[in-house]
Amino acid sequence: MDSLDKIYYDELTWPEINLAVQAKKVLFLPIGSTEQHGHHLPLDVDNFLARSVCIEAAKLAQRESLVMPTISYGYNEHAQDFPGTIHVTYEHFIEYCLDVCKSVAYAGFERVILVDGHGSNEHLCEFIARRATLETDALFASTMWTNLAVDAFESVRESGYGGAAHACELETSAYLFLEPSRVQMDLAQDHFGGAAGVEGSKFLHVDLTRGIGPVKVVRWTSSATLTGVSGAPTLATAEKGRTIVQAAAQNLADFLHEFKHMDKGQRVDHRVVKPSLPTLPDLD
Repeated sequence: MDSLDKIYYDELTWPEINLAVQAKKVLFLPIGSTEQHGHHLPLDVDNFLARSVCIEAAKLAQRESLVMPTISYGYNEHAQDFPGTIHVTYEHFIEYCLDVCKSVAYAGFERVILVDGHGSNEHLCEFIARRATLETDALFASTMWTNLAVDAFESVRESGYGGAAHACELETSAYLFLEPSRVQMDLAQDHFGGAAGVEGSKFLHVDLTRGIGPVKVVRWTSSATLTGVSGAPTLATAEKGRTIVQAAAQNLADFLHEFKHMDKGQRVDHRVVKPSLPTLPDLD
């Protein structure tokens, strides 16, 4: 097989990495968490779904992309009352992911997309991508994979506001499509609310495709839901999952093409006088 037809970063040899760099392949870096997802879904939901969307997108852009190994642990302190959940402090998470990003930039890759599967990582991934762009010669982008499936999910959803937040109609449907043998639908229970939402509140509400309320209060997950669910998993189907996953993958592949040819631009320092203090990294 021609190495440029391979889509898995870690299945390449180092000479093949050089060929991928020369071909200006774009990297997908799936980032997730190992976290409770109710009684009906396994702990790997965020990792499995983010990586699966990356893989499906890479199949659509086979000679233009590589899927990196998944970063499987994220910021998850609020859910640690549920057995199995693993938490990494935000400082460690940011620096670890940033080191990974800088490593691939050092190898010569010019475009990297962080594809997040865990809500509490979202703003941290945005910060990581920003720092990586400012501190290397490459461009980095970040997204939650669910952000790429908004229209598709809305076209098939049955739940009301809050039905798609965590271990919900959306995530359960996607998992049912990709690997139904690991979903225990007989144990699925609906619950509206959750760590950052209150059912019926004008201000505190969370939904993956309909957004969040104007105020954010994040509690211990165990104080807000007995099962760990926030949403309506009982409405999930594999057919909905097909619609969701395929749309997210197509949108990710479409963005890859735009991102690959995006002009980074030339930095211009407009200061007349450069101060001697403070000395800023990569600036003065």
